Amino acid sequence: MGRVSEIDSELRKPLSADSEDRATDLENQEALEAIENSEMHEIHQIQDVLRRISEGTYGICVECGEDIDPKRLKALPTATRCISCAG
Repeated sequence: MGRVSEIDSELRKPLSADSEDRATDLENQEALEAIENSEMHEIHQIQDVLRRISEGTYGICVECGEDIDPKRLKALPTATRCISCAG
């Protein structure tokens, strides 16, 4: 969340008055927005994992209700579907 706050702060800075610098600023903003979106997506996935853990449903496929292979969860802790349903 701290990183997302830093990105938000950077995105709120005013753009340069110089047209060349402004173009660079806009490119940087686009890159920061992409990073922010990716990080927010990851935060939501982690929050979902924590919710499923507290509900006792972590490691259970949301589609078929079968257990998700522990090897899959180790590789992708945010997995919500077993290999069969994810494919």
